[in-house]
Order: sequence, then structure tokens, then C-alpha cells
Amino acid sequence: MKQGVVIKTTGSWFTVEAENGELFECKVKGNFRIKDIKSTNPVAVGDKVNFSVQDDIHNNAEVKTGWITSIEDRKNYIIRRSPNLSKQSHIIAANIDQAVLVATVAWPVTTTTFIDRYLASAEAYRIPVLLVFNKTDLYSKEEKARMNELISIYSKIGYLCLSTSAKKNQGIEELKNALKEKTNVINGHSGVGKSTLINLIQPGLNLKTSEISEMHKTGKHTTAFSAMFKLSFGGYIIDTPGIKGFGMLEMEAWEIPHYFPEIFKISENCQYNNCSHTHEPGCAVKEAVEAGDVAASRYISYVGLLEGEDKYRKPH
Repeated sequence: MKQGVVIKTTGSWFTVEAENGELFECKVKGNFRIKDIKSTNPVAVGDKVNFSVQDDIHNNAEVKTGWITSIEDRKNYIIRRSPNLSKQSHIIAANIDQAVLVATVAWPVTTTTFIDRYLASAEAYRIPVLLVFNKTDLYSKEEKARMNELISIYSKIGYLCLSTSAKKNQGIEELKNALKEKTNVINGHSGVGKSTLINLIQPGLNLKTSEISEMHKTGKHTTAFSAMFKLSFGGYIIDTPGIKGFGMLEMEAWEIPHYFPEIFKISENCQYNNCSHTHEPGCAVKEAVEAGDVAASRYISYVGLLEGEDKYRKPH
């Protein structure tokens, strides 16, 4: 019996990298029941698995194959909602150290609503987030000021923020340092330069699938596969073709404040323990918004999630 990590999924086949670096093409043996989640896929990229080995000959070339017999407990995972009517989920990746959201102030605009929903979902999955503001070479003076304002807002909350220009190769070394020795999953809207950044970080990767899929509109990515690539300077990067963000969890109203760290911290001072921070008297959160201690954009995003407006729609 061997142990390894799933680095690629293609339908019913899973590429597993053993502890010694050997690659095996494996199938799942038996049925896995993943605790607390109804999933359309039993194994995901990033899963640590146990597998047995057998050698097969395919097309006159030796292919090392095996059977995945069990999965180690996941420390976390990210999902997308299955497009069918079963209300099941599809696991995109497991055992993530860091989620990287590539955003742009312009060309195109990444809204604070999208950023905040991404961050809230990452908090729910207990995954740290790195915010990367790309395409700085294209920004006007006003747009650079807006970027700096956003960096100030999110840095104050505790999120690591970087600014980059893939075109001018600026901020790339800082980005590599932030990714080093971590398992990173990369997300971002179409057009923000995600693939270009990845190719700069790790030259030689074939991301054609990702680039093609980014040309399509949201909602057509029902057969996308994830793949994990080893970084030459240490760590891994997981590319998720066509997936522009986390699948939102079905959040209960009382949970949502937990996913906005600054709101949750200040809520300790509210008059009522079950304060929703919308209409109650003695609400410390509303007072903090009025005082500028909590960004108005963050509060708007919080209320939007609380009211369930388009909760599961991924913004374009």
C-alpha cells in the first residue's frame, strides 16, 4: 500500500503523486462516503490517499496504475454546486493552505461584493486568502487611489494584499514569496490576468484549457477539471478552469457575521447577543460603520448575504 496526493482529475481517473514523486493513474475502489457532504465526485485534487499499485501496458507504453482504497481526513475543501437537480456539490479541491483571488480595479472591474462574498466563503472553509490586485500598469491616477483604498480596507481586516503588473513583471517576486511552500488555489474573473500571472510564476505550464474556458460565460463550466502543479520554488498551485469563485455555502443567518472578521469582533459590544446589525438599538456594528471603523462596502456586502440576495449566483 502506498500514500500520495491527487494532483489531477479527469473523469474516473485520478493522477496520484506518490511520496517519492512517482506518478500513478488510479481509479477508485469501492464507494466512498464523504462525511457531511453529498458530492458528485468521491476524490478531489489535493486529497491525500492510500492506494494499491498494479502495472498495466497501454499503447505499448508502461503506465503505472493503481486503485485508491481510502482518503485521509481533509482539513478543508472547496466546492461548487452541481448543475443537476440533486442539490449535490462538486468538490473542486481539498487540503488548501491559501486561496488567491486575483482582482482588478478596472479592465475589468472586480466588485467589492464579489470580493467580500469570496472572502466570506473562504472564511467558512477556514482557508486564508491572498488578495492580488493585478494590471496596475493600466490604472489611472483615480483607479490607483481606489486600489490603495481597497488594500487599506482589507489589510486592516487582516488579509494579505499585493499589487502586481503581469505586463511589466512588477510584484511577481513578492507573489512568489507569498505562495512558497503552500498549496494555493487560484481564482479570479475572466480577464483579470490570472493565467498570465501563473505563467510568470511558473514558466512552462500549459494553461490552455484555463485560457479557453475563461472566454466562456459563467454557467458553462459543468465539466471543468482541476489540476495541481508543483512550483519550482516550493509549494503547489491549483488551477480550476472555469471556476471563478467558491461555491457559496448555504449559510444560516446567525453564521454570516462569523465570516466577516471585523464585524464579528465588534459585535461583542452590541446591546443584544442575537443582534443582526440591521435594525436593533445599541448596535456596535452600525455605530462602527457610521464612524468609519467598518468599511461601508463591507457592511453592504454583509447585509446582502444576510438578506439572501442572489446568494448562490456567481457574479459576472
